[in-house]
Amino acid sequence: MNPLNSPAKSTFDLPPYPYDRLEEIKGIAEANFGEYVDLSVGTPVDPPPSFVPHLLATSGAERGYPASIGSLALRKSAAWWIGEMFDVSIDPKHIAATVGTKEFVASLPGFLHLLNPERDVVLYPEVSYPTYKMGAILSGLRHFPVPMTKTGELLFDQVPNWAKEGALLLWINYPSNPMGSTADMEPAVVWARENGAVLVSDECYVEFVWSGSATSVLQHASQGVLALHSLSKRSNMAGLRVGFYAGDPEIVRFISEVRKHAGFMVPGPVQLVAAEALSENSHVEVQRRRYFERLEILHGALSEAGFKVQLPNGGFYLWFEGGDLGFKDGFEVARYLAERAGVIVSPGEFYGDASPEYVRVAVVAPTDLITLVASRLGGLGH
Repeated sequence: MNPLNSPAKSTFDLPPYPYDRLEEIKGIAEANFGEYVDLSVGTPVDPPPSFVPHLLATSGAERGYPASIGSLALRKSAAWWIGEMFDVSIDPKHIAATVGTKEFVASLPGFLHLLNPERDVVLYPEVSYPTYKMGAILSGLRHFPVPMTKTGELLFDQVPNWAKEGALLLWINYPSNPMGSTADMEPAVVWARENGAVLVSDECYVEFVWSGSATSVLQHASQGVLALHSLSKRSNMAGLRVGFYAGDPEIVRFISEVRKHAGFMVPGPVQLVAAEALSENSHVEVQRRRYFERLEILHGALSEAGFKVQLPNGGFYLWFEGGDLGFKDGFEVARYLAERAGVIVSPGEFYGDASPEYVRVAVVAPTDLITLVASRLGGLGH
């Protein structure tokens, strides 16, 4: 048999992409309303800053290869923004660009394993962004979901010895996706330091804090930590794929060198736009008002429909369960909301085995569509 014609055999069992599992639910909404309002994926829909199209078209930066680490202008803007946001001074040399942040989340475990091959365990909150776990799987590493309280604190006393001894990387995320929780980062900083793990704080929702103030891991430590930031949420630039990481100088240097070898480069025009967007915060205030208004609209409507929903401490997600209304799991709640309100939401099991009874609603549709969904939900009172 010609080996080129033989099907590839692998022991790797790639799980289905979570949001691909929503096709049936979208069909339910379409059957009842002719269309659907998709609040499942946290993808921005509002306009980016007005200067974005012009700068993209006129930068001239598309001609040559851009710096993998990020242009000096971008890294200086990121350093200025960190100083303004968190009152932390950081050298631009200790900042590097990412092609969006999801690819960084997925690839970081494997790169850190090159730096510390004796460690092979990735830890992450048991209810969290699924790419934390997937990054470990794609890198061939072990992983452990850290148990947590209902309000988002990690229970480090429940981490088994094998995970502590092999701890390579610990992810934290505040405000969290999907829960919207905030918490003190100091316990995670202490645990990571004591157990020799790199602590990476995913802070992509940090400008959408509704209760308390925005915080960064960089306020707690400068060694053994990275802070990860995205322009996708704050500046509605998800399609341009740009973010940055900052922190421990040696880790930033090593990871940026590996990424340079691998050819990770944010396009030149996008780097120029990102530098400008980080130095201009008025558009973020506009977006904050949009998201909080939408949260309030849907919170009220879902509460009127009988669900027990709380406004989040941060982020733009509502996270709730339907058990009190007789629903057995999040998929059943999602089907119900699709059938009765034409809205698509994410079942909680997408975010870990510990949350199958929950659903997540992302307020990422225009406000008029959020209001339409709310009006439909208003007629579902129990």
